[in-house]
Order: sequence, then structure tokens, then C-alpha cells
Amino acid sequence: MLIMSHRPTRPEFQKPLLFSETRRFGRSTLSRLLKPSCLHRVNVLGSAENSNSNYHVGGSGHTGCVNALSWAQEGELLLSGGDDRTVRIWRGDMTFESSVHQGQQYAYGCTSIIQTGHRANIFNVQMLQHSSRIATVAGDKQVRVFDLNHDYNRHGSCAAYCTRILRCHEDRVKRIVVEDRPDLFLTVSEDGSVRQHDLRTSHQCTNGPCPTPLVQMDHELSTIAVSPLTPHYLVVAGDSPYGYLFDRRHVGRLLHEEWGIPRSSHGHHLTTCVRQFGKPKKPLNGRLGRDHITGARMSVQNGHEVLLSYSGDAVYLFSTNDDPTEGTGGSASSLLPSAASDYNGSDKPHTIDLPSYNIDDGIEEDNCSVPADVNTPICEDSDSDSDAKDQPHRFPTILPRRRYHGARNVATIKDVNFLGPNDEYVVSGSDDGYFFIWDKKTTGISGIYEGDSAIVNVIEGHPRLPLIAVSGIDTTIKLFAPSPDGVSTFSRLANVERIMENNLQDEGGTNFRFSMGVRMATLLNSIRTTHTANGPAIEEECPTQ
Repeated sequence: MLIMSHRPTRPEFQKPLLFSETRRFGRSTLSRLLKPSCLHRVNVLGSAENSNSNYHVGGSGHTGCVNALSWAQEGELLLSGGDDRTVRIWRGDMTFESSVHQGQQYAYGCTSIIQTGHRANIFNVQMLQHSSRIATVAGDKQVRVFDLNHDYNRHGSCAAYCTRILRCHEDRVKRIVVEDRPDLFLTVSEDGSVRQHDLRTSHQCTNGPCPTPLVQMDHELSTIAVSPLTPHYLVVAGDSPYGYLFDRRHVGRLLHEEWGIPRSSHGHHLTTCVRQFGKPKKPLNGRLGRDHITGARMSVQNGHEVLLSYSGDAVYLFSTNDDPTEGTGGSASSLLPSAASDYNGSDKPHTIDLPSYNIDDGIEEDNCSVPADVNTPICEDSDSDSDAKDQPHRFPTILPRRRYHGARNVATIKDVNFLGPNDEYVVSGSDDGYFFIWDKKTTGISGIYEGDSAIVNVIEGHPRLPLIAVSGIDTTIKLFAPSPDGVSTFSRLANVERIMENNLQDEGGTNFRFSMGVRMATLLNSIRTTHTANGPAIEEECPTQ
């Protein structure tokens, strides 16, 4: 394991480094080490070869796709969950007993397996802050909470037990966001709602109304993002071409009424949508169909940057500091913010050329007019035969700053993430089994790596070390770190042009890896759906609900 102790010697007469200086030095060192020009696969968690150590629980690997990864306790633990409805806890082997024997620099062993009792695939798992609790969400519409009780059984089954089942959602629950409290967390569901759960209180979901959701949209939601630097903001997205920015400080204020918008069109929820993030209407690859968003992430380093991953298109970078666009006229030769600075508050955002169409094709706003007493464009409903989900909610729209393309996001629901100690990179999985790393500032591709035999869905960077966890259709988790000799057998950057060309082709084209990935994902979904339908109806209950 990499120990960053290469601090240059300082003359004795100089003052010791302040905490801020030490932290800045550590970040710059980590950033140089993580420069993704040559990452190498350093471990495969769950493989038969790496399950022989005494550090592993027997049969430690997942038996289905791994849909969720999450680092916990400053990276000492890695949590994983997937189609086998279990949560695996991987603990870093700080003694290096097994790593020396196997020649591994980064050794993580499975110390616990939680049989969650979920009746469908697990989509997300998170450890609550400052606690031993783990929350899971799944396709059975349930949120489950487990307490590890600070007891990790090294050689047997997990000592964790379920303490709470929450049935507030009415459809599949997709993501969890933890807050800086051991008792609070948020969940987002395909029922269009975002709910805050407070474990200090209890209620019976089946015997009375559940607490009012923070957000209630009229379309499916599949992703949510919050930055610890700006916890009052939350971004949600899903079956819509827009990401929506809600401000939790506006509890009690009905801004849509203040803007002259009927309240009934927005449901009943506690927070207010203040902005929406949108991109030019036509996808650059000419794909037909309505845009929707599969992944969202807010920067943990600056609190204002937002990544949205569009199915069939690309990843876009937005900023909550930017002003919304004014109307639909003007040139669209570049994606420019209308205000705010970037990168340490000085550099102007990088512009991106958009070929073959202009903004007159729309940011999907219909029949916009500006009332005399309102500065924000308010859109009226268009033809009644239009798909309601294609119509934008009437909020000020922020255009993207940058676009990161090359990966293919069609076959599965892919997440998106920042990477690096200063969030200086953008990373996403792809239908071809690779994961792409872009330089956030220049949008150039910094690396392409083979991360899965079919499709990469999730990439999570270690909070302190230059280490990346990757998962997808395979039953294993791959760990990547900088190669000590500058050589990586898993890098595909030399084939970047061919890979990008293949990713632009249709499914019936020559991209064999993509076609096989789609078929495999479809087959697995069919198998697990049949299993759920024919499986036992008995549900494992928890002591409390």
C-alpha cells in the first residue's frame, strides 16, 4: 500500500508546516500520483485466486452483477452490493500478511457478508456518517438499515443485524445520500420522490402516512447528488432531459407560486426547485428518442460543479454558480456559462464547439414568454399530443460548461463521478467494458482502461489513496492504482480513435464487446426478474420498522 511520506526535508530553523499547508501538500502529491496516464489493475476482489487468504470469508465474491460500491471509514472499508442481494464488506489488510504472500500492493479482504433480506437487486449501499450503520436500497421498494455494532467477524458470517425496514417509497429505490449525521440520510426512487429518513424517530409505513417527501416530481427519478460543502443544495435527475436543483433553505416558500406557476403541477413536497440543468436538444450522435439522465454527481471540493450523464449522449458539466440562459435565441458555437468563475476563481471556463446545429433547435423550452413583472422566462404548455415527460418544468435553465464524450451509455444505468483529490478528473463507465477518464478542465481523454468483461457501471475513487474501485456486469470488483514502472497492460488509450468510433456505432454494428454486453445485461435481467417472480414470498422482517 502506498504510504505518502516523501515530504522533503526542511531546515530546522524553518517553522513546521501548518495543517493547511500539510493538507495542500498531501493533495498535490496525491494528484501527481493519481495522474491517470498509466493506471494498473492491482487487485480483483471476489476472484477465486484472491479468496485463498485467511483474511477472506469463505466464498467471499458476489454471485451476480455488482451495482454498488462505497468507501467507508476513510477508505478502510469498501462496501459492495449487487444482484445477489448481499452486501460485502471489504477491509484493507493493514498488516500486509496476505499481500506480501500474493505480491499485492493494495490488499482488501472480505470480512463480512450481510444477507440483507431484500427481494430484488440492491442498487446502492452507504455507511452512515459517524456510525456503524449501513443503509441499502433495492428494487423491492425498500430501504433497509443494518447496524454492524463495531463487530466484524473475520472468518464467518456478518455480525450485523437489520434494525429498520422503511417502505415509504412506492417504486424501486435507486440511490442513497448520507448526511453529516449518524441518523439522517436521503433516498431517491423511481416513484419520483426524494425522502429524508431520520432514525431517531420511527413510524409504521403500513399503518399511517409517511413523512412528506422533500421532493416529488411527476416523472421517474434515478439519481441524486449532494455536496458536503453545500448540503442545502440537492440535484435530482431521471426520466427527463433535465437535472433539477432544489434548495432546502426554501422550506415554506412556494417560489413557483411567486413566479405565477400553479401549485398543483408540482405535487406536494417540502423544498423548492430553483434551477434546472439542460443541454441542447439534439444529441450529437444523431440518436433518436428522448434524452434521460442516468447519473449525477456534485463536487465535494468546490460544492458548485455538477456532472450529469445522459443516456446515449455524453457527460456534461454544469455549475450552480452560473446564471440561467435568457430565452432561446443567439449562437450556440460554444457552451458557455453566463456568469461565475472556475478553477480557483480565476480561469474562464473552457469552450466547446458544437457542430451541425445551433441553439435555435432549442433547449426544449416551448412557447416561452416573459411576463412584465417577472424576469425569468415562463413556458406555457405546447400541443396536447406531446409527451408530457418531454416538456420541461418551468424553471430557469442553466446550460453546460463542458462536454465529455467517447464512452457509450445505452445498455445499463451508469453512474458518473469526479476523480482526484481536487476533483480534477471526470470518470464514467462504458458499454464496451472500459472506463474513461477525462481531464475536467481541457475535456481531453486522459485514460481508457479495461474494467469489466462486458460493461462498467460504477467507479469510486478512494478518499485518501490513489486507488480506484470499478464494477459492472462481472461478479468481481477491480482495483486500479498508478503503475510503479509506468506500464499498464489494461490501458487502451493507444486505441482511443477506434474505441470512440465503435462507441458511436449502432448496436448492430461491428462493436462485438458492446453487443455482447447488451445481450448479457438483458439475459441477467430476465433471469433475476423470473427468479423474483417465482421466488418465495416470505420476507425477512426486522425488529423495528
